[in-house]
Amino acid sequence: MKLESLNETIFENIESSNGKFSKHFHDTYTIGLTHDGKFQSINQNQTTLSYKNSTRIINPGEVHYGNSDSWKYTNFYPKIELLAQIHEQVYFEKKIPIFTKHIIEDMTLYHLLLNFFLSAYENNDKLLMESNLINAMSYLIKNYTDTTRDYSGLFDDKLIVKNSIEYIKDLLDTNISLEELAMNSNLSKYHFLRVFKKQMGLTPHQYILTQRVHKAKELILSGEKLSHIPFSVGFNDQSHFIRNFRKIYGYSPKELQKESNFILYK
Repeated sequence: MKLESLNETIFENIESSNGKFSKHFHDTYTIGLTHDGKFQSINQNQTTLSYKNSTRIINPGEVHYGNSDSWKYTNFYPKIELLAQIHEQVYFEKKIPIFTKHIIEDMTLYHLLLNFFLSAYENNDKLLMESNLINAMSYLIKNYTDTTRDYSGLFDDKLIVKNSIEYIKDLLDTNISLEELAMNSNLSKYHFLRVFKKQMGLTPHQYILTQRVHKAKELILSGEKLSHIPFSVGFNDQSHFIRNFRKIYGYSPKELQKESNFILYK
């Protein structure tokens, strides 16, 4: 049976990763487990090492990157709505939990998340999967939430570039120019570049590349033909697409298409 709260949520289980990840972000949370190896994670300009049996938490919109060394890990990318719902169930108030501790050494949390991941990958029944999800997320929220935000969309406080973000999403498959983005925000190109980088932590170009790669990953997992995807998300050629995809995810689009250890929960 389908679990509605996980609709369109991506899971990934990687046996071994070696290499660098470029600066990027996700509109969702990133919640992952390191099973073996090592990952040097740079998040919010702080460098932290993730070792075996640790949990990694990244808030929506946080720019991060890093280096992997024989890194075996599992990730999933829950939407803001899901954690806000569980926060409401725990505290009777719908808020967006924010976590400042990036790498968490807590075996109870590790095993709660591992149980949830296993039930998702084994396609267990709805009751077991949802119970494991709530047990893991409520433990995380109760023990590691440092602050909360009002449930009104995480990017609503970035008023100057909000219209540009929507503009980019609407025209992701086109050749968007800096002049278009600046005019859309009623700013000079110079001022727009400074404001966007300050608020988002990425240049407009880096932001657009990241969004294109995220969209491509969703299309691959939904069954779209690999040959059609680069052009449908705005890349001009296959090599440019593959290079940027690997920089963000650490594996190629073809690996994602072939392997059974990736899930788009639908």
